[in-house]
Amino acid sequence: QVQLVESGGGLVQAGDSLRLSCAASGRTFSRYTMGWFRQAPGKEREFVAAIRWSAGYLRYADSVKGRFTISRDNAKNTTYLQMNNLKPEDTAVYMCAARTDGIVIPTRPKLYDYWGQGTQVTVSS
Repeated sequence: QVQLVESGGGLVQAGDSLRLSCAASGRTFSRYTMGWFRQAPGKEREFVAAIRWSAGYLRYADSVKGRFTISRDNAKNTTYLQMNNLKPEDTAVYMCAARTDGIVIPTRPKLYDYWGQGTQVTVSS
């Protein structure tokens, strides 16, 4: 059983930055691919970024490339999402997710097994 808790969301203006954190806990710790997803009201959950356990392989959605950076600290069981130059269209609930580690980094939410409750990010014009 793995529990994921996001933090770091808030209300910012366009052009500002935020750093989201995802803390993992549980009775055991395995190697997981960690992903970040977001969901705006009335829209489908969409992939944002993901990183393998070894941190050597990353994947980003086209909409955030060059602005967002995913990283992880396995010793702290924490995954981060640094978000720079935020835009109003980035407004959404951001949630982290985990799946068994592998070479392929999937983007479909259905392929991730564990989910946090999400943290709200609101970007004003």
